[in-house]
Amino acid sequence: MTLRLGIDLGGTKIEIIALADDNRALLRRRVANPRSYEGAIRTVAELVAGAESALGARGTVGIGIPGAISPATGRIRNANSLWMNGKPFDTDLALALDRPVRVENDANCFALSEASDGAAAGCRSVFGVILGTGCGGGLVVDGRVLPGLHRIAGEWGHTPLPWPRAQDLPYPRCFCGLEGCLERYIAGPSLAADCDGPGACDASDLESRAGSGDVRAQGAIERHADRVARGLAVIANILDPDAIVVGGGLSNMRHVYERVPVLMRRYVLADEVRTPVLRAEHGDSSGVRGAAWLWDKACAVQP
Repeated sequence: MTLRLGIDLGGTKIEIIALADDNRALLRRRVANPRSYEGAIRTVAELVAGAESALGARGTVGIGIPGAISPATGRIRNANSLWMNGKPFDTDLALALDRPVRVENDANCFALSEASDGAAAGCRSVFGVILGTGCGGGLVVDGRVLPGLHRIAGEWGHTPLPWPRAQDLPYPRCFCGLEGCLERYIAGPSLAADCDGPGACDASDLESRAGSGDVRAQGAIERHADRVARGLAVIANILDPDAIVVGGGLSNMRHVYERVPVLMRRYVLADEVRTPVLRAEHGDSSGVRGAAWLWDKACAVQP
C-alpha cells in the first residue's frame, strides 16, 4: 500500500493524516503542540511512527508550517510561532524520520488541497486564504504550488491594508516589524478587538451578536467585510484567479461570502467581477490534506 502522510504544524496543535491511493483518509490524529522546537520535532516523529505502526506501511511525509524555509539560509523565517524561526526544520525533521520530507507554508498546503479535490477543483488558478488567528495565503496554478523565488508567494497577510480610511489609521505595528499589515486588521483577534477593544481575541460570537441587534458587532463585521474585500481586490487585480477559497476560523462567518464579493466590485478593475469566494470544502482538514499532497507527482511542488 502506498501511503502519503501529511502533517499540519499549527500554533496550538499538530495533526497527522494518512491518505490512501484514492485519497481516502485512513487515519487522522491530533495532539497539542508542545510549542518548542525540539518538542515539535519529537512530536512529529512520534505521530509518524504511530501512524505507520497502526497502518502497517511506511509513507512519504509532507508538512505544512507557519512561515517558510528561506532559500538563502535553509532556515525557517516569518513564522508567527516565533520559536521556529532561524531553525533548519526540514533537515532536522528528515534526520529524525530517516527519510526526505517536503515542507511548505501551511497556506500553500491549504490552497493545494482545495485546488486538487476541494471547493476549487477544476480551476486552473486558485488563491487560498486562511483567516484565523493569523492571515495567510497560497497560490496554486495548474495543480502546482507556486512558492516564488523567495518562497513568499501568497504572503497576503503581510501586505498593507489598501485604500485606507480614517478609521483604519494610524497603521498598527505587526510582529513582522512593519506597520499596517492586513493580518492586523482581518485576522480573528483583530476583528474581536475592533468590536470589544484591546485584549479581546475571540470573534466566534460576533455573528450571533450582530444578528441579535448588537450595533458594535454589526459595525465590526461590516468594517471587516470591507477590509477583506479591499485585500482580495488587490489579489484579483494582480493575479485574477479563477477562484478564491477561504479557510480558518473566520471562514464560517456568512459575511465573508455574502458581503465581501459584493464589496469587491468597487475595487476590482473589471467591468464585471465574477471571482467566486468559496468556503473550503475540507474545512480544518484542508491544510493537513494538502501537506500529504506535496508528494503527489501530479500536483506537488517540486523539491
